[in-house]
Amino acid sequence: MKDRLKNGIAISLIPQILLVQLLAWNPKFVESYYSKGIFPLISRLYRFLLGWIPFSVGDILYFLLGCWFLYFLYKNWRSLWSKRRLRDLIMVLSVAYFTFHLMWGFNYYRLPISDAFDLEVSFNKEELVQVSGQFAEACNRYQEEINGDSLQPIQLPYTKREIFAIAQTGYKALGEVNPDLDYRPKSIKPSLFSTLLSYMGYGGYLNPFTQEGQVNRKLPSFRLPVVSAHEMAHQVGYSAENEANFLGYLASMHTKDPYAKYSGVTFGLSHCLAQLQAVDSTAYDQVVSTLNPGVKKNFNEAREFWLSYQNPLEPLFQSAFDTFLKANRQEEGMASYSRVVGLMIAYHREEPIH
Repeated sequence: MKDRLKNGIAISLIPQILLVQLLAWNPKFVESYYSKGIFPLISRLYRFLLGWIPFSVGDILYFLLGCWFLYFLYKNWRSLWSKRRLRDLIMVLSVAYFTFHLMWGFNYYRLPISDAFDLEVSFNKEELVQVSGQFAEACNRYQEEINGDSLQPIQLPYTKREIFAIAQTGYKALGEVNPDLDYRPKSIKPSLFSTLLSYMGYGGYLNPFTQEGQVNRKLPSFRLPVVSAHEMAHQVGYSAENEANFLGYLASMHTKDPYAKYSGVTFGLSHCLAQLQAVDSTAYDQVVSTLNPGVKKNFNEAREFWLSYQNPLEPLFQSAFDTFLKANRQEEGMASYSRVVGLMIAYHREEPIH
């Protein structure tokens, strides 16, 4: 590649950043022309091309890129800070920045999902206590329906492929009301790097360059349906984590499968309890005391799973992702995950938990 072209690509990073910032202040434009225009075509095309492949193409690409980057550093460490090498690195960054936003990233700047569902997301403590109690009742009900008793934790009898298919049915049901949420074809896969994801503290991720949803296959089985549905939410164009959490929850609850519904209500309860513990520990203890022993065992299973993968580097990974989220208009960073509580409470003002 000629130096003039390399220089042009590197310099183009500046107008790209300015364009992204301009579009960030025009969510209606992004919603109309990107999130409901260009993006669905790109996403469906890549899911059609790669979804049938049983392993993660994106994971392999990341691995190869990581190897190339290490080789590049090894071969060029002496001249790494030369103008030419810095230009080459900025050029690569420019291409990645352009591709990321074209393939997925502009969805961070679309209209909030509360507009699409006409939800008022503010809530008070009384509403939080009430919905937490409803979630606890639903957890107990599904746990007893599946196991026939209140003592045993839930273990899913499905393969990963079956779990992914069940999660997709939830989006089919949502798509009957909102066609933008009809998720077809699917491209959701167990990550080849599930052990690494566990150490990083992640349940999954979307590869924006291949549109493949990656699920941490080491997760406790009762978490897999809602986590799979969360990654599918990213694939239908919702980048914000609280919104993907909300859609993942809704999709799980719109399936006809009791295991997926249990995954959804335990997910909803876990977020509500985290909020409730922060504002009223007495009410938190009261809700927890109503849970069946089997439900408590599932919560302990999830807690022990993450504890088993704690390591000194995990806070660094979490901090890096926190910075990434804040750079993409999620001002609360990692804390944005918990904002799903407001969406769930607002939704269940009209729709009871069932």
